[in-house]
Amino acid sequence: MSRVALATSRVALPGAPASLVAHEDVDMPLLVAALARLGVAATPRVWDDESVDWEAYDLVVVRSTWGYADSYPDFLAWARARERLVNPYEVLEYSSDKHYLGDLARQGFPVVDTTYCEVGEVPSFPEATFVVKPTVGAGSIDAARFEATDTLAATEHVARLHATGRCALIQPYVTTIDALGERALVFLDGEFSHAMTKRAHLNVAPEHRDGTFRTRQMSRAAGEPDAIDLAASLLSGRFADLAYGRVDLVRTPEGWKLMELELVEPALFLGYEESSPARAARAIARRIPD
Repeated sequence: MSRVALATSRVALPGAPASLVAHEDVDMPLLVAALARLGVAATPRVWDDESVDWEAYDLVVVRSTWGYADSYPDFLAWARARERLVNPYEVLEYSSDKHYLGDLARQGFPVVDTTYCEVGEVPSFPEATFVVKPTVGAGSIDAARFEATDTLAATEHVARLHATGRCALIQPYVTTIDALGERALVFLDGEFSHAMTKRAHLNVAPEHRDGTFRTRQMSRAAGEPDAIDLAASLLSGRFADLAYGRVDLVRTPEGWKLMELELVEPALFLGYEESSPARAARAIARRIPD
């Protein structure tokens, strides 16, 4: 029987201590069960657990390594050392740093307007509500929303990111998110699987603006053909033949724009689409070396 390690984190495991701000990976049991039905023994393993013998597994699949940004150099070193890794190291390295948004914009893809303030640079902000976040980060951690008049607070936030050696990413706040949410399109084995609407709004209140949400709601959504086409085009070039991926888009007056590529450790919302656990399992099984 083939053995697969599903790389996770302590915060994603069932029963994680409250002190770890647990966020359980609800995809994990569905994926483990689907792999078992294919004759594959899949075991969740914490990526930075030094006691794990990674070479004992036929394949390592990155699934819920949430919090890797806190140990980013260590995470990249760990991934680089894995000879049989899904998604591949090159994909993880590229898509874990949001400088890729600028790269994709230069290639002509529609991307939410993005500027970067590297360490040591003086920030410049939009003249409307905007968001500041680190280029390497997960979820809303260290992301903050500011009104156009809050440049002093925003400058202080950038300074805090710079003090820890992190580049700041600055984007206008896309107001359609409040009404329509983001569209998350899940791809398995290179093919569109299902879509979700994510409604997660960054707080603008000073006492709650940094990395917190007013609401976080998930619901199944239709996969609009133009959104699927854009997502597929983003994945079909540099990211061909991926086992899994998620493309987060937002609808603007100019059409769909890319918010984020989730190719490292995306939630795949397997519980919302009946066929998706089996499809994800087949995508993984196909990549197990002979």
